[in-house]
Amino acid sequence: MGALSHFIERAGVATTSISLIRAQTEKVKPPRALWVPFALGRPLGSSADPEFQKQVMRGAFDLLTTATEPTIVDFPHESPDEAGPGVWACPLNFDPPADLSLTDQLLAEVARLRPWAIETRRERGRSLFGASGATIDDVDDVARALGHIAEHGEVHRMPPSDLTWRFKMPLLIRHLADDLRTFYHEALAGQPGPGAPNHHALNDWIFGGTALGKVFLAVADHLTEADDGMAKLVRGLLIPEGHYQGGSAFPKTKEFGADE
Repeated sequence: MGALSHFIERAGVATTSISLIRAQTEKVKPPRALWVPFALGRPLGSSADPEFQKQVMRGAFDLLTTATEPTIVDFPHESPDEAGPGVWACPLNFDPPADLSLTDQLLAEVARLRPWAIETRRERGRSLFGASGATIDDVDDVARALGHIAEHGEVHRMPPSDLTWRFKMPLLIRHLADDLRTFYHEALAGQPGPGAPNHHALNDWIFGGTALGKVFLAVADHLTEADDGMAKLVRGLLIPEGHYQGGSAFPKTKEFGADE
């Protein structure tokens, strides 16, 4: 959307946007962007707090009157029902047998989280799952698709499935990952405790020992090996800042075949 906003502005229409990945926004340099510290798939924060969501929207629209050059403004508040690192801890202990494949480990995690995800959907009356084109009932198929890519490294070939995906490869990878993040976050929101994790706590947990984190990192390595710019852009969208080899997963200039 950041790149698209430049074309819209050239037609004389002012644009503003909400950013969930600051590193990506810094590279694209949209005319105006409000960066929010929320989990991927939740650009307005808590789905249970409409007043807070309105506050986020007002922050983005305010940039239309205050920003006179490409601007990224940090939203100053965490989502009120989300707990940060050091406060939130997952009440479930994921310790799948080491001899299982990555796909089977991921499916085992999904199975343990499913009752909590169902409870959250019951309370909210909806789910944000579905970016890939799958429905929430297809979460196992999404897990199998991403697990297949992690195990076989096929980042340009559509994963085996009877589902009709909304995107082609490798961009589909980003949306498969977003759907699984959404499923995990919604499941965690249904558990007792100090609230769902915020963006940083969720990522620390995912990459600190879940099968989902292992799958993400395996897919990221395959995207690196693919040696093309789109694959490396998807890698940046897949792995948050600081969780890929200790730094950013977004491609450096030379990875697009240009000089730094």
